[in-house]
Amino acid sequence: MPDAGPIAWSPSPVLPKKPMSFADVGYEEMLSRARALKPVLAERAETCERLRRLPDETERALHDAGLFRVAQPVRVGGAELDVGIFVDVCAEIARVCPSTAWNIGNLASHHWMLAYWDPRIQEEIWGKSVDTLIATSLAFPSGRGRKVDGGYEVTGRWPLSSGIDNSDWNMLAFMVREKDDGPPVDQRFAIVHRSQYEIIDTWHAVGLAGTGSKDVAVKNLFVPDYRTITAWSMNGKPHLGSKLNPEPLFRLPLLALGPYVLSGVMLGCAQGAYETTVGTARKRNATSTGLPVGATQAIQLKVAEASARIDTAEVVMKRVCEHAMAKARSGADWTHDDKVRYRRDAFFSVRMCFEAVNILMNVAGSSGLYLGNSMQRLFRDAHACNAHVMFSPDLQGSLYGQHALGIAGPPPLM
Repeated sequence: MPDAGPIAWSPSPVLPKKPMSFADVGYEEMLSRARALKPVLAERAETCERLRRLPDETERALHDAGLFRVAQPVRVGGAELDVGIFVDVCAEIARVCPSTAWNIGNLASHHWMLAYWDPRIQEEIWGKSVDTLIATSLAFPSGRGRKVDGGYEVTGRWPLSSGIDNSDWNMLAFMVREKDDGPPVDQRFAIVHRSQYEIIDTWHAVGLAGTGSKDVAVKNLFVPDYRTITAWSMNGKPHLGSKLNPEPLFRLPLLALGPYVLSGVMLGCAQGAYETTVGTARKRNATSTGLPVGATQAIQLKVAEASARIDTAEVVMKRVCEHAMAKARSGADWTHDDKVRYRRDAFFSVRMCFEAVNILMNVAGSSGLYLGNSMQRLFRDAHACNAHVMFSPDLQGSLYGQHALGIAGPPPLM
């Protein structure tokens, strides 16, 4: 198998022409930048859905604000903020455009992930452009890799690669087996340039339509070792990038905390639904009685139920992120108990937001069905967000339950 050297590539023309540093941008300032973009992103929400991808002008605005680089190492000009920034930024943006928020969380998290990789691929990508966007697909069973001299031969077709149209690279998950019909011996990622893969336009979806979550395929592609990484190295122990990026953010068990990259999208859906629906209900009369909607006790109770779920979900999400950062700074070892609780709290907090959106759709009534009302988009996008495997009660809840009950099983990837 030939040795693949560095790929000759030119960054996307949408990327900033000059590198910018966000190393001195703090947490609150980054949130302020996100809030400042909400009016224009609200205006573009319908366009984002119609294009089925992030509009170029939106991508440029997000680059200029630094929102893609919230978790990138300071050494390359990233903001390197605490992991809770994903929850807060995504929640702010999702109030007006969940698809844009989903792309922010996904694409920003891949700068965080890249810091765990071999320094050679970090230099190959960030050395060309620190603003480079990287997509991914976490569907490990969709890809298979065969160990060959100097790397892996990878074949597969992966679904749900969000932000792929805006990205120059892609992290593709694959299984390694010693025999084609044998059990997996490793789960890895291969980082592949867009010139090496096919984008298959499959993303025609009822929710999160603007995320561009299309299929991606490669066949018998040789990927050198340094452009691959075992997913097990993202478990909070020293990794290939540790010496280059020793800071607490890059000592976190990344895959255990993966849900919090996107859970803020659901939180923002619920917060946006509350603002839209309750604000309208204050001045809306029921079509059946002509009486103020808000005067009905049933509506009052629904508003209370929804608001309690939203507030509680936000507390739970932030508590996990704060706990994880404190533990990373302390240098303590990660326990399986920590990791399964992080996953448990992710699905539970997202479910509370999902329930809140459904309650609020009932409050909105028939007015929430009109395409001119943002409630219908928040409702559809919440249902799409809830379908993500990271938020599955059946899977993530079972992992916690097995651990709590002392039931032996194969170790989950976290």
